[in-house]
Amino acid sequence: MAKTSIQKATPELLKEYKVDSWQSWDCGPSEFPWEYSTDEICYVKKGKVIVIEENGEKVEINAGEIVIFPKGLKCTWKVIERIEKVYNFILPRNSFPPFEKNNK
Repeated sequence: MAKTSIQKATPELLKEYKVDSWQSWDCGPSEFPWEYSTDEICYVKKGKVIVIEENGEKVEINAGEIVIFPKGLKCTWKVIERIEKVYNFILPRNSFPPFEKNNK
């Protein structure tokens, strides 16, 4: 199964991916299970979350990062600091690779 991928956002990527047109979502500190029924790309504007994948691997996601969650991923979201993100279900043509998993 594909893994969660993270890349530091740059002004060029944000413009290329047209994140200003994506849907927004926010959530306060909490913990909940989640399953991705389709690929999702998101840009985290604020906050911090730890995503615990089904295999127990922890992925820390912070403000200023672009993340791709692959279809079929089952995980638990642990929102540490209120998160504000924008997301899209249509991946930009050149989005991945080159992103690489960023485990902390």
